[in-house]
Amino acid sequence: MNKTFADQVITFNENLSYSGDLPDGFEVLNPYLDNPETLEVMQKFYHKYYNDSNKRKFIIGINPSRHGAGVTGVPFTDTKRLESVCGIKMKSAHTHEVSSVFMYDMIEDYGGADLFYKDIYINSPFPLATVRKTKNGWLNANYYDDKELFAAVKDFMIDSLKKHISLNLDTSEVFILGKKNAEFISKLNKEAKLFDTMTVLEHPRYIQQYKSKEKQLYIDKYIVALKTKPLNIS
Repeated sequence: MNKTFADQVITFNENLSYSGDLPDGFEVLNPYLDNPETLEVMQKFYHKYYNDSNKRKFIIGINPSRHGAGVTGVPFTDTKRLESVCGIKMKSAHTHEVSSVFMYDMIEDYGGADLFYKDIYINSPFPLATVRKTKNGWLNANYYDDKELFAAVKDFMIDSLKKHISLNLDTSEVFILGKKNAEFISKLNKEAKLFDTMTVLEHPRYIQQYKSKEKQLYIDKYIVALKTKPLNIS
């Protein structure tokens, strides 16, 4: 019996681990090891929205944030949206994540979570949370913030992207969140030849923080991009 899309994502997440080198001052956090409830709510989410074998379009973020997927195990989903939109309550944590606000406003305009997740899969090239030590404690870090960090995790990222693609993702067009993220995904794509074309969309955090007055324009831009080419469901 073939595994569903949900089963495959859950297996991927359950087996996530990074054992490679990191530059001094960086650490990788694995939300599935740090909190047993993260594993539980992640499983509920994918069984709810991905319990099929449909082909989906692929949105690529940067890496999980400490208040979004770093807690819930679900990309761009804080505990507020996980409960209020997805109907999955998390008892051990309560988080608010700026990017999650934009993403779920966009999902609502798309047609709601059921329809959106039927069409779209979201994840990151580096699917674990990365943090950097500062004088004020550990803070979120992007995989591209440091040349040595990117060099250290590059092969792991390519391998992760190939595993995502094997879930049954459309590779004719990929949607990249953030211009700087796109620069680095382009480098990976030239090396590994993963996607035919790349469509770059502004990152939800950037929109929420700097373009909030034009938010609806960006929501419309996302929806037009994502709905332009219908998928052949297989």
